[in-house]
Parts: sequence; structure tokens; C-alpha cells
Amino acid sequence: MKMMTRATVLLLALATAACTNPDRFGGAGGADGANGANGAGGANGALAGSAGDPTSPAYFNQAIGDRVLFAVDTSTITPTGKSILDGQAQWLMTNADYRAVIEGHADEQGTREYNLALGQRRANAVREYLVSRGVPSSRLQVTSFGKERPIEVCSEESCYAKNRRAVTVLSFSAVTS
Repeated sequence: MKMMTRATVLLLALATAACTNPDRFGGAGGADGANGANGAGGANGALAGSAGDPTSPAYFNQAIGDRVLFAVDTSTITPTGKSILDGQAQWLMTNADYRAVIEGHADEQGTREYNLALGQRRANAVREYLVSRGVPSSRLQVTSFGKERPIEVCSEESCYAKNRRAVTVLSFSAVTS
């Protein structure tokens, strides 16, 4: 239950950050025109937590990418997937206060048991790749949802292709001393 609460809080924070447009009233950001003059700015003068802040989960999801796709019936990471994972590894190494859960998913074809195992292999492949790029294994967990959480529902290849994925979900973990 604790994980569900954390995931809900993270999703709410991401949803709020995604709706933030610091230039919605014109000008450079604040009432005085100075971006981050009140100390709320993040890295590079971006609003903290926004997709423009390179240290935020919103940036991770939108600029780097939180998912890699797989071919039918395989857990082999594609060259495109490796490129995304290289970016994820670099971000995770720079932002050491975050942990990640890697979710493995499959399309609706095949049995529930087979797809759970395939999702697990996909999540493990991503984890192993990130570890090979220097991310400490203690910061990474894996889980499989198989075909239970599709993002597209239809019986066409275009939908199946989007559901064959591994998604890296971030969570903040305060450093304890």
C-alpha cells in the first residue's frame, strides 16, 4: 500500500508540473520579468519540477523518455531503446536521489502467464542495461504487469506495438545519513 501512495503522490506531482506554463501571462516568468527571482527556479532558470527543469521527473519522462518498446515475443533491446536507456542512465547517475521501478509489459496476445514472464524478461533486460551503464542496482526494482495494463486497446498491430514495452517509473528517495 505504501508503494501505491508514493505512486499516487508522484503522479499528482507530475500532472501538476505538466500543466505549468511559466510564460502564460507573457514576459519572462515572474511579475517582475525575472525568471526564478523568487528562488523557485530550477536548473537553467526553468521552473522547478517542470519539464524544462533537467532535474525533474517531468523532464525525464518528456525529454529523455520513460519507455522502450520491444519487438514481438522478445526482450532484446533495440538500438532506439539503447539510446533512450543511455539517456535514462545518465539522468539517474546525475540525480542520485531518485530510485526507479522498471515495469515490464506485453501485448494481449498469448496467455496471462506467458505475458507475465515476458514482461519480467523485458524489465530485467532494461535493469541489466542500466546497471551496465553505471546505475547502482540497489536503486532499481523490476515488476511485470504482462498484458494487464495496456495503453492501447485494439486488436491491431499498431496497438500491440505500443503495449510491448518497459516503463521506467521514478520515485524520490531522500538520502538518509
